[in-house]
Amino acid sequence: MAKEVIKKDGRREPFDPEKIKNSIRKAADGTDLSDERKNEVVQQVAQVVIQMAEGKEEIATSEIRERILSELDRVEPSVSAAWREYEKEKEGKGESEASEEGGESEA
Repeated sequence: MAKEVIKKDGRREPFDPEKIKNSIRKAADGTDLSDERKNEVVQQVAQVVIQMAEGKEEIATSEIRERILSELDRVEPSVSAAWREYEKEKEGKGESEASEEGGESEA
């Protein structure tokens, strides 16, 4: 199994399958699926992603993300949509916070 994950900023950290499950679970919580279905989706998608990582020494977070979304598109598109919506919101907050900080430092 992959021993390390390479983050977007280049940092490395130990591979943790629970982080994959938690990320999928958070996206599933943004849907109206039953708890039972959410658990099924988490287990099914995480298993595929973890198996992909088994053949590698290291893996990039971007590769993990792509595989998760690909599997979610196939298995439960509503969770995939919730994941993408969360990313859009997070991206928007990052930009507004950056502009607010810029405004404060100029004042």
